[in-house]
Amino acid sequence: MITLNDIRKQYSMGPTTVTALGGVSLKIDSGEYLAIMGPSGSGKSTLMNVIGCLDTPDSGSYVLAGEEVGGLQRDDLAEIRNRHVGFVFQVFNLLPRATALENVELPLIYRGIAAGRRRREALQMLEQVGLADRVDHLPSELSGGQRQRVAIARALIGNPSVILADEPTGALDTATGLEILSLFEQLNHSGVTVILVTHDHDLATRAPRVVQLLDGTVTSDDRVGNAAGRSSRQPEASRCE
Repeated sequence: MITLNDIRKQYSMGPTTVTALGGVSLKIDSGEYLAIMGPSGSGKSTLMNVIGCLDTPDSGSYVLAGEEVGGLQRDDLAEIRNRHVGFVFQVFNLLPRATALENVELPLIYRGIAAGRRRREALQMLEQVGLADRVDHLPSELSGGQRQRVAIARALIGNPSVILADEPTGALDTATGLEILSLFEQLNHSGVTVILVTHDHDLATRAPRVVQLLDGTVTSDDRVGNAAGRSSRQPEASRCE
C-alpha cells in the first residue's frame, strides 16, 4: 500500500535550516493498523503530511497504491489525496452551520457526485459509526465523541485506501477516547488501513505496530503482541530500510 524510501524534508526558519525528516523508510501493507509515535518536534506531523499527500518530500521515493507520488505537483497530489486518503483530526474540523449529514456529504460535493447518491452514502456512513439518529443535528448539538464520529464518517465517505488519524482522541475524555479507538479497530478489522499519529504511548500501544520517531528518523518499528485484544503475534524484523 505505502512504500517510503529515504524520505527527507527540511524547512527554513530565518537563517536556520531545520531537518524535519532525515531519511525515513517504511513499508505499510494494505489493511495494517499502526501508530506513528514521537514527542513534539520528532517529525511525525511532517511524515503524516507526506503520507497524506499534503506535502512533498525534498528527496526520496513515496509510492502510494502502486503510484509514485513523491514528486507530484499540487493539483495531482490533491487528486491522489481525494482518491486514497481520509483524514481525522483532533479538532474535528466540522462546518458549524452544517448538519452531520451535510458535513459527511462534503467530500462528495467536491467530487461532483449527484445529490441523491451523496445523501445515500452519507447516511450509510453515519449509520456505520452509530449516528443514524443524529443526521440532522448541528455540531453544537453533538457531544465531542459524536462530532469525532461525524469526522470519521466524513473520512470514510470516499472509500479511501488509508485513514490518517492525527491525535484523534486529544480533545476527548478518556472514556469517549476509548470508544473512538474501538471504532478505529472495528474499521481496521473490516479491511481499512489505519495510521494513528500520536505522542501518547498508551494510545500507540493499542495498535499492533508502533513506529517511533525521534529527530526526524525512525528509532524503532515494533510489533506489539496482543494489541487491543487481538491475537498475540511474534515480533517481526523491523520494516525500516
